[in-house]
Amino acid sequence: MEYDVVIVGAGPAGLSAAIRLKQQAAEKGTEVSVCVLEKGSEVGAHILSGAVIDPIAMNELFPDWKERGAPLNVPVTEDKFLVLEADESYRIPNFLLPPLMNNHGNYIVSLGNVCRWLATQAEELGVEIYPGFAAAEVLYHPDGSVKGVATGDMGIAKDGSHKPEYARGMELHAKYTLIAEGVRGSLAKELQARFDLRDGVDPQKFGIGIKELWKVDPKQHKPGLVMHSQGWPLDSSTGGGSFLYHLDDNQVVVGFVVHLNYENPYLSPYDEFQRFKTHPAIRGTFEGGKRIAYGARAINEGGLQSIPKLTFPGGALIGCSAGFVNVPRIKGSHNAMKSGMLAAEAAFEALSAGRGGHDELANYPEKLRQSWVWDDLDKVRNIKPAISKFGLWGGTIYGGFDMWCHSLGIRLPWTFHHSKADNQTLKPADECDPIAYPKPDGKVSFDKLSSVFISNTNHEEDQPSHLRLKDTSVPVQLNWKVYAGPEQRFCPAGVYEYVGLEENQPRLQINAQNCVHCKTCDIKDPSQNINWVVPEGGGGPNYPNM
Repeated sequence: MEYDVVIVGAGPAGLSAAIRLKQQAAEKGTEVSVCVLEKGSEVGAHILSGAVIDPIAMNELFPDWKERGAPLNVPVTEDKFLVLEADESYRIPNFLLPPLMNNHGNYIVSLGNVCRWLATQAEELGVEIYPGFAAAEVLYHPDGSVKGVATGDMGIAKDGSHKPEYARGMELHAKYTLIAEGVRGSLAKELQARFDLRDGVDPQKFGIGIKELWKVDPKQHKPGLVMHSQGWPLDSSTGGGSFLYHLDDNQVVVGFVVHLNYENPYLSPYDEFQRFKTHPAIRGTFEGGKRIAYGARAINEGGLQSIPKLTFPGGALIGCSAGFVNVPRIKGSHNAMKSGMLAAEAAFEALSAGRGGHDELANYPEKLRQSWVWDDLDKVRNIKPAISKFGLWGGTIYGGFDMWCHSLGIRLPWTFHHSKADNQTLKPADECDPIAYPKPDGKVSFDKLSSVFISNTNHEEDQPSHLRLKDTSVPVQLNWKVYAGPEQRFCPAGVYEYVGLEENQPRLQINAQNCVHCKTCDIKDPSQNINWVVPEGGGGPNYPNM
């Protein structure tokens, strides 16, 4: 199938790019063919975010978004920031927080529903969207430029044989291919390696965000409340924190982020989240309520220093495939949308100029540097590396100072850098203390498998595993013997399990059907022995209102 532009991923960046291309074509009275591939069963099925959205990009894409019925219905009415100790909490007065941390003017949303709405707008403009089709392979021209992508074959059994429903994947050729897979996408990883896009930039840094959606007692519901916390249950050497947002209809989203540069292999981000909800300052929100959805997703945290080269012959990286999250604000959707819009403008200019495609969209990075996205990230470029440099509390104090300087029009002349990739930070287990996590109570805290159940995760079991080990000896010889099997803890879905321990013959069992596509294993595995590739299209979680 031939298109002018193929976009991989129907998230905020991919859909905004598709819409902007069609808007420009309509303005110029020309035609441009645009296709969006989405590996989830529907648009929004794999979208997971906090999410408090800054509407700046939406205002530019659709100035009349309110009249069009965009699902930005809950404006932020109150900000709270807590510091937690084991049994105490302390609120930081709002006047001490840098203005950058103020959420007034923003909206609490389900980003999945925002993407579903964007998809309807895109289709009305003539964009072709194909959910349930996973882009599994990058296609190249003989000169090495990107030709497009191919979707994965369907109906292949675990042993590699073809099942009765076997269907060959499709090739989609394009003049320009925009990669909008989200964090740690498999095609983006391949392209960054093939075209050396990470040369000269800092390692990308990541966090894992784990989230639940609750229906709470109306007495506990405060529409528009945004609350963040730092501190307990994490120790002072581990970065992270919580978010708790009150939507409409007595719904509350609660989540926990752990920076993936943590050192203790016994740490379990999932269990830290469950423990967080039992804090006296938090628990009351959820008592008497019902948990209705669960999910997890990695987050780009490297910021400006970790953005790779954005273009390659025949296409570009947009959104979280490149990494535009503003870490202290815990926001990336506005920057993702704008990056997609700017890449679309660069592609449309190239098409309008009669360029045959397959060249580099060199003006896309330049447009980005001249945009408010660059300014948004430049203001906070030192915050995340400062935490690594000075520790959690020293880095937090420095971050407040740095952001206050920016608010006063002072740009500090130095830039801190990230030194290690997150897979390089674990200490051997014999240098660390095991962590005793409390047993879930089934009321506020829960076990992993019951959580995976409400993520509506489903994979066809008789298919090749999409979690590939480069060397099958590594899990036992390195991960188990040196790090006490950290993959069984850093995975928030019970995918990795060591069996045969009673016989003193440990073996890693991979329960790929549980995978919620968070990508943490691909990021945190110490020797980068786990390679996450796409399963059959339509597999994975099916997030409602997340």
